[in-house]
Amino acid sequence: MITSNDVRAKFLDYFEKNGHTKVASSSLVPHNDPTLLFTNAGMVQFKNVFTGLEERPYKRATTSQKCVRAGGKHNDLDNVGYTARHHTFFEMLGNFSFGDYFKSDAIPFAWNLLTKEFGIDANRLLVTVYHDDDDAFNLWKKVAGLPDEKIIRIATDDNFWRMGDTGPCGPCSEIFYDHGAHIPGGPPGSPDEDGDRFVEIWNLVFMQFEQKSADELISLPKPSIDTGSGMERLVAVLQGKTDNYDTDIMRTLIEASAHASGVDPDGEFKFSHRVIADHLRSSAFLMADGVVPSNEGRGYVLRRIMRRAMRHAHLLGCQDLHMHKLVPTLVQKMGDHFVELKTYEDNIIETLKVEETRFKRTLDTGLRLLEEETAKLGEGQSLAGDVAFKLYDTYGFPLDLTQAALMEKGMGVDTAGFDAAMEEQRKKARQSWVGSGDQSTDAVWFPLQDKLGATEFLGYSTNATEGKVTALLDKNGTELKTAKEGDEILVVFNQTPFYAESGGQIGDTGVLHNQNCRIEVSDTQKKLDSMFVHIGKVTKGSLSVGDIFMMEINVDARDATRRSHTAAHLFHAAIRNLFGTHVTQRGSLVAPDRFRFDVNYPKAIDNDNISQIELAVNDRIYENLNVTTRVMSHETAVEKGAMALFGEKYGDEVRVVAIGNGAEMSENDYSVELCGGTHASATGDIGVFKIVAESAVAANIRRIEALTGHAALNYMSEKEKTLNEICSLLSTSPKDVKDRLAKLLKESQEAATENANLRRQIALGGGSAKQGGGDDIREVNNVKYIARVIENMNPKELRSLADEFKKKIESGIVILCGINDGKAFLTVTMTDDVSEKFDAVGLVNVGSAELGGTGGGGRRTMAQAGGPNAEKANDALKAIESEIAKIA
Repeated sequence: MITSNDVRAKFLDYFEKNGHTKVASSSLVPHNDPTLLFTNAGMVQFKNVFTGLEERPYKRATTSQKCVRAGGKHNDLDNVGYTARHHTFFEMLGNFSFGDYFKSDAIPFAWNLLTKEFGIDANRLLVTVYHDDDDAFNLWKKVAGLPDEKIIRIATDDNFWRMGDTGPCGPCSEIFYDHGAHIPGGPPGSPDEDGDRFVEIWNLVFMQFEQKSADELISLPKPSIDTGSGMERLVAVLQGKTDNYDTDIMRTLIEASAHASGVDPDGEFKFSHRVIADHLRSSAFLMADGVVPSNEGRGYVLRRIMRRAMRHAHLLGCQDLHMHKLVPTLVQKMGDHFVELKTYEDNIIETLKVEETRFKRTLDTGLRLLEEETAKLGEGQSLAGDVAFKLYDTYGFPLDLTQAALMEKGMGVDTAGFDAAMEEQRKKARQSWVGSGDQSTDAVWFPLQDKLGATEFLGYSTNATEGKVTALLDKNGTELKTAKEGDEILVVFNQTPFYAESGGQIGDTGVLHNQNCRIEVSDTQKKLDSMFVHIGKVTKGSLSVGDIFMMEINVDARDATRRSHTAAHLFHAAIRNLFGTHVTQRGSLVAPDRFRFDVNYPKAIDNDNISQIELAVNDRIYENLNVTTRVMSHETAVEKGAMALFGEKYGDEVRVVAIGNGAEMSENDYSVELCGGTHASATGDIGVFKIVAESAVAANIRRIEALTGHAALNYMSEKEKTLNEICSLLSTSPKDVKDRLAKLLKESQEAATENANLRRQIALGGGSAKQGGGDDIREVNNVKYIARVIENMNPKELRSLADEFKKKIESGIVILCGINDGKAFLTVTMTDDVSEKFDAVGLVNVGSAELGGTGGGGRRTMAQAGGPNAEKANDALKAIESEIAKIA
């Protein structure tokens, strides 16, 4: 029997032989279409190629695209498991032409592959065409030899595809397989077309028009082809099955569920196994593409899918965790082609364990409450909205899970009451919010958060994506509908690759642009813990709410920040290893090529310790250790030894960054921390690490500043350049510069001491006209005093000299004014016997006023002051002499 993997390979190989380039599946998170929750068709990754915004080095492509339909417009969630063909996850095989070939090639390609390569009986096939597409009708007659009754003209939009209200569009031609009269259902276009007898296995879209407006449709100069064949349906036909869940991959997963649970795969709980098999695929592939369970956006859809499957595991009677046991089987069946499943297998298993463990804690209690409440209701009645909200808020039941459980009993939910309870909770949250402290600012964001929800952050996996403007404000926080060139604005998008400042890491910068507008983003901030606000200036054109933008971060700055953040983790581990685990982070700033890190430590970190820390960090860099990120519950993370940082708030689920030798977390890892920031993939990316400053910022808190990468190299290069210049000035080598400087400093200190002694001797030896003139000792009203101006003497030397003069005068007052570097310094001292009448502080203040100073200080027998007007030194002495004369 041909396998699913065989079908996929044969499809891709066939088109490769026919000139197509094999293109890998894009992510389930569409980075080029912000209007989509998940990638749901093969053409999504080529949207910009079809519209002419992007060029690729090929004109023909073939893919097997991962798709999810579990939310929004394309939502198959409620039917999954209960019908033959509904899935949340499926593969879409496709071939594409970008202005190369058209219908005359696309139709033969499809027909030959199905009938000749796959060997499907042509008599079992029929096709549809758009009612006025005579070209396609005639080609099917010519290529396939189909009779008119097997080429069905359809006049509805089912056979006319549009990208949107405007843009590329064109008629479709669908290929159907007839399972036979024993299966209920009629051909397409008939009243019984929803039956399972006729199954669509391929859709060919002929993009030959452009919708310019509601009334204008023009022909494209280069028509294109977009086709999609649901692989699960095609495999079912090739394996002789009428139900997709009986094909090899799905059946293998169903049997794995039956084996793990001990419940018959085809018995009473058949549909539970089917739901589990389908939901396992979508959950695993979404997580492999970076989606994590959460209460917002894509993460919430993932959690809904997971919890639906977990409820069915509960219905099977599983007492132990169930979902994660099936992951190895999925990886074995699909991991060779979709290697991301193998890469993230352990993370997928761990996340499923965490989610199921948490849900099982509340599931029994929640189901008991649901049973008690529904026992009060009759068939057709609705569960009270506040009860449904309690199930959601307290027990983790998504609303649609409650609705599904009640639907089985013919009951509903009062959704209006549920919405009212949700709004009441939001009001309480607003009242208890402790945020920026600026209530007026926070008040702007609360209604926006209620209306828009959280911003989807895609920056862990991509540097660029498209986003839709959901809110626009001026720099003061006033909502706008439009903004124009020159405006400074705040912009919120439904999704973004821009990291918003948090956890010490600064916000991203970059550019937002489309054909009509360009915005330079200078910062990205987070509001109410969930809304990413892009702060920027419109440098071209204008924008409005609802516009689509390409969002591109400054990759060089982000990469440099990644290196710095990973280096900060290495530093944190190194300093704890050196000083003890009681030393922890007390604050940080992570920026491109540098970081600032505050730690609790009671004294200065000396140079020897700094050298040890630098060596430890650089050793880890040279070892090129792996940097791995895992999402898990806070409880599990702490159990695994992850360090939570002081002052940080953490949710139920956290990102854990581990640095070590292995591809997975282990107890031997050098560093394991809870962290939501962005990081290098390996420590070798950091390049080099250098500490450049150490200081105190508060009692028992030390601050380390460090550089990484090019900034560290530039810093060391400048230091080396300065050293070489010093060596040149000193006529010595770097090896001998320390001894040479020590010798010069010693000689300089000796000369300075000798000069000070000479100045002291000269000063004590007598006065001069330049120093104020007159005899050493003067007298006024029987009070002796010495008044001198002394050149080139600092305050310390001046005070010492004043003590010498005091000994010389025996009884009286000494007034010295030293001049140094253009400033004047006064010292007034006196013997104890005259201090009863005179106060040194009062006298020095009189002189300070003449020097332009603000007064001095000291005690009654000795005081000092100063001033900027050195040229007034003699006037200061005269003013003090006059004050002495008054008092005496």
